[in-house]
Formats: sequence, C-alpha cells, structure tokens
Amino acid sequence: MSLPCSFASPVWLPSGDAETLWAPFFSLREKVSLRREIWSTPDQDRIAVDWIDANPEAPLLVLFHGLGSSSRGHYALSLGAALQHRGWGGCFVNFRGCGGIDNLLPRAYHAGDSDEIAWIIERLASPARPLYAVGVSLGGNALLKYLGEERPPLLTGAAAVCAPVDLIATAAHIAQQRFYDWYFVHTLKRQMGRYARRFPQLVDWSAVHRAKTLRAFDDAFTAPVHGFPDAMSYWQRSSSGPGLQRITVRTLLINSRNDPIVPIDAVEKWPRSKAVHVCFTQYGGHVAYVQGRFPGRTRWLPEQILRFFQGEEPHAEA
Repeated sequence: MSLPCSFASPVWLPSGDAETLWAPFFSLREKVSLRREIWSTPDQDRIAVDWIDANPEAPLLVLFHGLGSSSRGHYALSLGAALQHRGWGGCFVNFRGCGGIDNLLPRAYHAGDSDEIAWIIERLASPARPLYAVGVSLGGNALLKYLGEERPPLLTGAAAVCAPVDLIATAAHIAQQRFYDWYFVHTLKRQMGRYARRFPQLVDWSAVHRAKTLRAFDDAFTAPVHGFPDAMSYWQRSSSGPGLQRITVRTLLINSRNDPIVPIDAVEKWPRSKAVHVCFTQYGGHVAYVQGRFPGRTRWLPEQILRFFQGEEPHAEA
C-alpha cells in the first residue's frame, strides 16, 4: 500500500547528494538524554544499548542504526527527541563494535544478521507494553530480513528507512558513485584497525588494507568473518527484498527517489505483502530529510514514523 506522503527539501540543499552529506554533519542536533547498558549476547559477546527512559507501560521503540553509525547518529537523536516529547521509551542498539566499545569476539555486524535482530527483539518483548522497531539503511535491511523470516510476531509495528533491500543492486550502484564507494570503505577500514590489533589471524589484513571498493572490502573481511564464501554470496543471501512478500507485521518503508546510495528501482521491484506500506518521496537523500531554515533540522522523519505507529497516515506535505 502506498501512503500519501511527500517531502520538500529546502532550496539551499539542491540535490540528493547535498542532502545526504549535509544531514549527518551540519544539521542541528537534538538534545537527548541516553542511559547506557552493556548487554551480553547469547554467544558471550557484548553490545552497548542506550536507553530513553519512560513509564514502564509506555510504548517502547528499538532502533537499529546504519553502516558505520551508532545510537548518536543524527536520525537517532531526532527520533529520540520525538520519543521524549511523546513520553515513549527508546532502546537504541549499537551493533557489535559500535558505540565506542569493542566487542569481544572475532566478528562484527552485517546487513543480513537477522539472528542478532531476533534475540534483541525477543529480549525486549513484553505483554506489558507495545514494542516497535525501526531500522535505518543497513539496520533497515537486517530488520526487514528478520520480519520476512516469519518468526513469532513480537512487534506491534516496524519501519525501515532507506533500506538497501537488494544489496547486489545497491552495491553495483555505489560502485558507480566513486565518492560513496570511497567513503564507506574509508569508514570501515578506519574501524578495522582495532580488529587487526586484537585478532591478527582473523583475515588477510593486507587484503583488507588494499581494498579500494566496497566489494573488495566485503570479499576480504565481511564475507569470510561471517561465514560467506565471497561478497556476492553475502549480498545475495543477506538481501531482504525476497522476504518482503512474507511480512505480516504492519511495516512502513520510507525511501527517497533522489537517494544517491539506494536506487529506488531496486526497492520498488520486489513484491510486498499487504502489511507493508510505502512512503516514497521525491526528495530526502539518503536518511537525510532536512527541513527548515539554514542549517536545518531532521524532524520530518521521526514524525512520519511515529504517526504511522500511532495508526495515522504520514503528512502529505508540499
């Protein structure tokens, strides 16, 4: 089902590239109080989880961030401020190795790790309060993959923002955008320094350091560390697109047509169940959705998500 939502970007952000690059670095940051916990995983690893406290019976929203991000991403802080305004609770998950702490095992996180999503949701689920989940970019794909695997229906609702549901198509598109290919590889390699010192035998680190494309990095690190033979196999087996038609939880997909990272046709082509609602905007970039006077705020996105979770249609803004 397509919802009547639209988004207008400010005139001083004239393209999807400008929106995408501006939002995380220059848009105004919301003030949010977060309380940190360290969780032990079922395999004796650890992750950092940051909480927005609320009444124990208030709805709870769990957030799964994107590649190279954390619970302090611009979209996380905007969502956190909206939750605080409504009196909802928030559980902002930092994937393994993210959020300023090292994990303990020789593994990281990846776009298809639906088992990680599952144990977190199972830990949070309670009959005492509604539970909602939001996944952003890579986290959105992992969440959608979980939803498409027909697991027990523990969520009241879900939303995925700019999720690369077809990882092969998205990787091919990124390969044509030399800046974004460089940026993702640069970000990932910067994080790998700590892994190389702690786990010198984990992979061929010289191949990781030589990687100049996302495919080369995933061939050298992501695939072998997480049990895939190569990057293509990792992307194919981790893509959530094939499972969209099996989703039974009421779910919102938000994507922009000028997203320079996730091509909209790679999202639109997949059959979807009746439980999946889409909000495809003309503008917004990749997880940007900046509005207002310079330097702009990113409040539009959380407002649409929370309206959807409350049973309302997103605003059809001009």
